[in-house]
Amino acid sequence: MNTILLPLSNFYSFIRRIGASVELDDYELRKLAIFNILNTLGIMNGIVIPLAGLFNDDKLPALAWLVAISPAVISGVALLGTYYRKYEQSRMVYFIFYPLVTALAYATNIDIGIELFFIVYGVLAIFLLKKIINAVVSFCFSIALYLTVFVFWQGYDLKLIDINPGFYFFNHFLAVLFIFFSLYLFKTENNGYQFRLLQRNSELENRKKEIEEQKLIIEQKANLLEKQTAELRELDTLKNKLFSVIAHDLKTPMYALRNLFRNMQEYNLPGEEIKVMIPDVVTDLNYTTGLMENLLQWAKSQMQADALRPQLINVSELIREVMQLLRLQADAKKVYLENKADEPVYIYADKDMVNLVLRNLLSNAIKFTPENGYIFLGANETDSFVEVFVQDTGTGMSEEVMQKINANNYFTTKGTANESGTGLGLMLCKEFLAKNGGRMFVESEIGKGSVFSFTLPGNN
Repeated sequence: MNTILLPLSNFYSFIRRIGASVELDDYELRKLAIFNILNTLGIMNGIVIPLAGLFNDDKLPALAWLVAISPAVISGVALLGTYYRKYEQSRMVYFIFYPLVTALAYATNIDIGIELFFIVYGVLAIFLLKKIINAVVSFCFSIALYLTVFVFWQGYDLKLIDINPGFYFFNHFLAVLFIFFSLYLFKTENNGYQFRLLQRNSELENRKKEIEEQKLIIEQKANLLEKQTAELRELDTLKNKLFSVIAHDLKTPMYALRNLFRNMQEYNLPGEEIKVMIPDVVTDLNYTTGLMENLLQWAKSQMQADALRPQLINVSELIREVMQLLRLQADAKKVYLENKADEPVYIYADKDMVNLVLRNLLSNAIKFTPENGYIFLGANETDSFVEVFVQDTGTGMSEEVMQKINANNYFTTKGTANESGTGLGLMLCKEFLAKNGGRMFVESEIGKGSVFSFTLPGNN
């Protein structure tokens, strides 16, 4: 079975592709395939019908034989023109000469029963001709011939139905079959074309989705890269600022300690003079110790960005621990510390980070509070968070200084006892609070002290 179907399939594909060109789009290729199939059927019709007439005993007029043979000639010429890619010209040959030869069959005053072909040619011209003017001319030409030979003129001397009824009905059957087959071809090709369009649309939609997804991924990567670039730039700027400040501030206490021991070694200083110099050196060393601890914590936070160990913390106990740790620093300046967090208040955060935040805020408060000043530490609990505050009666800050703090502009400011500072502590406070879901707030007025507070998630 395959030995028969395969050659037929190959022949059918060959007929469809006659005259095909890469210049033609899919729609034009489908119209070309229909035209080629119709011409092939025309050639076969122009061969089969004359052969059938030869086996008929009745004698047919010469013009009938001309009409019977003409499909093979006209379709052959049209197919040849298509082969040489004269698409519009070959179709005009088809739609001019087919109706003309059909009309000539009636010129001998004989009704041979092929008037339906005029309708077929007119309809096919509309579908197959590319230029509108050619389609209109061909359609009007076919319809005009139909009206002339079949509607307006009825006085035929002979009718094929009287001479050869079988041939007459065969002509009508052939015309109806030709109409059906032509419409079937158009329907099939149209369905194929629509399916191809839907398939292409689906492919385009899928491609569009892929492009949009890729675009989104690229945008996300670009945003991430831009964010990382900004963070690196900010970190580099911060690093330069910090090292410029640290390079200066670290040398001061080291030089003071070196000078103390050098003087003790070279000049054999008496104990009374040494005692006078030691408090200043201790103050510088205390500052250096705090600075080094902040530096280590900052470096640790940069290396372990995700190292967060939250736990339940009693804020009241934490305040007492920090106050005890900085008691000597406060006593040295005669600054009084008071814990207003009498009742247990709990937060959920990293204890080491919160401890460092509280130590830095209390250390800053001591630094900017004069002798006999007061510092109050406490906590206020709400439904969703806990506010921890450090309030002092120190020198206070101007609006400009608070703007610098809020804008992360780090700078060195001397305390009331000439203590140094880098601003690194506040930077760590903000960073550690942010990691624990908290924020820092500053309220201050020159001469009336300052209130540094921060919020953290409560126990719930």
